Amino acid sequence: MLTKPLIAAALTAAFTVVCASPSIAQTWTPSQLTERTIQRRAIEAANWGMPVVNFDRMVQAMLGAKGAFNQIVYWSGFSDWKNQTLTPNPDTIYFKPFIDTKSVGPMVLEIPPAGEAGSITGTIMDSWQAALEDVGPAGADKGNGGKYLITPPGYKETPPDGYIVLPSQTYHGFALLRSIVKTGSTEDIAKAVAYGKQIKLYPLSKAGGPPETVFVDMINVVFDSTIPYDMRFFQSLDRMVQSEPWLPRDKAMIDMLRSIGIEKGKPFKPDAKTQKILTAAIGETHAWLNARYETVFPPYYTGGRWFLPATEDLQQTAATFYEAANAYSVDARGLLDYWAFTTVKHLGAGQFYLMSIRDKGGAALDGSRSYRLTVPANAPVKQYWSAVVYDRATHALIRNASRLSRSSQNPDLQKNADGSVDVYFGPKAPAGKHANWIQTNPGGKFEVLFRLYGPENPVFDKTWKLLDIDKVATQ
Repeated sequence: MLTKPLIAAALTAAFTVVCASPSIAQTWTPSQLTERTIQRRAIEAANWGMPVVNFDRMVQAMLGAKGAFNQIVYWSGFSDWKNQTLTPNPDTIYFKPFIDTKSVGPMVLEIPPAGEAGSITGTIMDSWQAALEDVGPAGADKGNGGKYLITPPGYKETPPDGYIVLPSQTYHGFALLRSIVKTGSTEDIAKAVAYGKQIKLYPLSKAGGPPETVFVDMINVVFDSTIPYDMRFFQSLDRMVQSEPWLPRDKAMIDMLRSIGIEKGKPFKPDAKTQKILTAAIGETHAWLNARYETVFPPYYTGGRWFLPATEDLQQTAATFYEAANAYSVDARGLLDYWAFTTVKHLGAGQFYLMSIRDKGGAALDGSRSYRLTVPANAPVKQYWSAVVYDRATHALIRNASRLSRSSQNPDLQKNADGSVDVYFGPKAPAGKHANWIQTNPGGKFEVLFRLYGPENPVFDKTWKLLDIDKVATQ
């Protein structure tokens, strides 16, 4: 990672060279300077636009699966590898409303009350994946259920009583809603699906007689919203620029985007030469994101390999649309949405995540090797914990893998005598350990995301400590 002294030294060296040899500045042709400007600005545009490109990729996957805005896509069972969103949880039941207020005005999202029938954990977001509010027991309705009213930019009317009003700066958005499953049994999965289908989505204009909410099942659909590091990235970015208003905080990007061919009200048609430059730029962006991902997060436990995959500045601004008095967390949110989707309004209230990309000795997790993670007894969660493996190259579930995760909900999970659980990662299950095994791809690297739903204080004061992933001998 570049430190401030290293950056200062590099800038000083560059300034010294130019001052010592003024003729160097004259060696650049206008064409070369234009090309360098396009590439430089394209990298910054990609970093800035990552959240909306991530959102657009989900939208395109939804539309491609015959869904539509102001409907709810959902998974009628635990996801398999076909759910190619970024780091999804295959141990929960997902409901994902896609919201468009541009055509119909304010939209109502009804969340049912939590209780014996079920519980929702989730967040409503704008198209920048900025959290408008959390829902469910950890959200604004406190588990009592509620009617959330998402209003479009510039909405001036007085909302009716009885709604939790969420003004949005964008016309489009979505919600990530998890219907919590008590156990992994077929019966409990069915109950979680039935409870989730009590969610309602309809225009405020039809609140007097709401139409039936449309649910679109994605259980056997390849729902691919992974980030493409090629020209498709800039095509997604252009779609979002065309469909959403400019926010005051982002107007400095207007000229920067125009220089790479993206301009509101005009078609994005870069010539072959510009496409080549943009392709090189998005490749460099990907490399930059990878490097930051591997270096910027401090260990959660001193000397350990688990880390909280959100930078400190993002933790401070995620609840305020990435902004603070002296901050606008563009780099931090770009890094987050390179590997994940969704933010939360109240970090750590409903869920808490730890990521690991290295084993106890510091080596990258290798899909051809075998590893063990020991989860100590009495995990401090009100709901459950889960460990999920993802492809390090895409941050999605490993394609064609038969076993994606293990969680404390799994009825067949084997426990040790002291109550701890050994979870195994590798291309093949160790003898007698199939119930606790997660499959990896021997042809690539992987990463593990450990989720704690309903985390309690020992997670945060670190009196309960998750052990590092360790190599085991191949059998």
